[in-house]
Amino acid sequence: MLNQIPEGVVWAILFLPFGSFAVISLAALLGLTRTGSWEARFSGYLTMAAIAASFLLSLWALDSVLQEDGARIGYDAHEWVTVGSLRFDIGVTVDGLTAIMLIVVTSVSLLVQFYSQGYMRGDPGYNRYYAFMSLFTGSMLGLVLASNILQLFVFWELVGLCSYLLIGFWFYRDSARRAATKAFVVTRIGDLGFLSAILLIWTKTDQLDIGQIQHLAATGMIGSSVITWFALGLFAGAAGKSAQFPLHVWLPDAMEGPTPVSALIHAATMVVAGVYLVARFFPVFIVSEEAINAVVVVGAITAIMAASLAIVATDIKRVMAYSTISQLGYMMMALGVGAIGAAIFHLFTHAFFKALLFLGAGSVNHATGTFDMRKMGGLARFMPVTFLTTTVAGLALVGVFPLAGFWSKDEILIEAWAEKPLIFWTALAGVFLTAVYVGRMLFLTFGGEYKGGEASDHGAQANSRPAEPHESPWVMLLPLVVLATLATTVGFVNITGGMNDILEGWLPEETHELVAAGDFVLWISVVSVAVGLAGLGLAWAIYSRKAIRAEEVSAALEPVQVLLDRKYYLDDLYETVIVKGVIMRGAAAALHAWDRYVIDGVVNGLASLMRFSSEKYRLAQSGQAQLYGAAIFIGVIVIVASVLQDELLGIVGL
Repeated sequence: MLNQIPEGVVWAILFLPFGSFAVISLAALLGLTRTGSWEARFSGYLTMAAIAASFLLSLWALDSVLQEDGARIGYDAHEWVTVGSLRFDIGVTVDGLTAIMLIVVTSVSLLVQFYSQGYMRGDPGYNRYYAFMSLFTGSMLGLVLASNILQLFVFWELVGLCSYLLIGFWFYRDSARRAATKAFVVTRIGDLGFLSAILLIWTKTDQLDIGQIQHLAATGMIGSSVITWFALGLFAGAAGKSAQFPLHVWLPDAMEGPTPVSALIHAATMVVAGVYLVARFFPVFIVSEEAINAVVVVGAITAIMAASLAIVATDIKRVMAYSTISQLGYMMMALGVGAIGAAIFHLFTHAFFKALLFLGAGSVNHATGTFDMRKMGGLARFMPVTFLTTTVAGLALVGVFPLAGFWSKDEILIEAWAEKPLIFWTALAGVFLTAVYVGRMLFLTFGGEYKGGEASDHGAQANSRPAEPHESPWVMLLPLVVLATLATTVGFVNITGGMNDILEGWLPEETHELVAAGDFVLWISVVSVAVGLAGLGLAWAIYSRKAIRAEEVSAALEPVQVLLDRKYYLDDLYETVIVKGVIMRGAAAALHAWDRYVIDGVVNGLASLMRFSSEKYRLAQSGQAQLYGAAIFIGVIVIVASVLQDELLGIVGL
């Protein structure tokens, strides 16, 4: 067994991806990419090598944590900036939660970069793509390792910046630019709450160290109102990043980025950052009833709402996007009932089968030139590897025994039943909806007859004719096979509850008795699998067997269909009412008036005053030398008189 991981090695996990970003960017700045001295494939190789090294070092970190039973491995923080009473230290934290997140981020990112070698081949932005992906991975690792809440916030914002750059990667498309801007603006709303929480906790405790804040909260050293507002501010930031209701609207539009980007965002980086944030500050949330109830209620609403929207989406990536939102809701529900182990375990398993689903969607797009499932069909016989691996991922998402999703989903259901039965029934309804949209996706994409696809407009597969269906190259299939293997097996790692013990090992002792840890309940597992199979059966009857016509279902449920098609009118509310109505006509009009009448008024007023003064002063310039001489003489007389005024006054007797 390896010795405890040194601090320098932990920093290396973080800086290796940043190093590859720096080298790729430097090559571009020096013009090496234009001259051909730096070939495009070098960027991919360097990124994969850096992330692979981080992955191997993360395994070392996990081994060290296992030896400590999940407890925090202590490293001293390093002073960076001190301003008055504010001391900003930087440091790294390695504990059970960190170790699991490091494995998730580095393993999924490595497979995504490998897959991208095939998917992005021939794209003119290849070097830029790998530079951004290196920065993205490094930013997420920095977020996970941060020991200081302000340091965490810096990497939190870097993750947001990278998502903006990658969602808008094909910036020549108007839809991509709009999607990137939407993601950036919506998540900033939540981040304002996060920043407010940081300011609140510092002003009340003079602490920014995460461990110290956890200890103060767990021991009751912080007032209840401060704890509640601090936790709600954190949750606002988490809701933005993890696309929780009502800040979820950016995530479906984020599909405008390359498919490997979608896989990384949805499986291992940006969207799980919010879940990680709530888990990291779990000792704070668990002692505030208001905050923990907010987490569970928002999670429940998000899970059901997003699953229902996935049922009507026609773009296969948008189906996966709504699926991600729904599963993040499941994780929040688990945290809300005190089941931190179940929440992070589901994050762990979800990373692999959701990455597989997105990469499978990319493989289908590579073959058909489209993401529209209405133009697919019959691909099972053309793409057997993609079909089998995507099916494994879909069944894992539904929670079919013995795939990975079964174990983590059932832990959430079991602990919800023990703590909040209403949440249990909500989660069970989510299982049914999940099975329906997964079945619909599989049958529309791989069943029936091929419907022709369409022309592609990016990457190596760009062409002017609809693509002929074909299996993807091995460089894209190998990550699918690896992920399918993981989606089948990783659920077994927690059969004995070892992951729960590791995750609880870093929590303050005062919170251990507050954390739910339910035992296996057979009837819940049987019911959840049965509900999942029933949902798959309904999807088969509608979309494959066609015993029930989808059009008839839509007609019978027309008000519901309209509501889902309009995405619960939330986009209309934000874009039409708030942006174009309140902001454009209200705030924007006020700002325009301020700019026009105050800012421009002051500038224009000063200019008019100077122009008036110069015109009047110009009248004194006659051009006559004798007049100038007289003025000078009079001036000299006045100066002399002012200097000698006392003597002159004495002479005249005054």
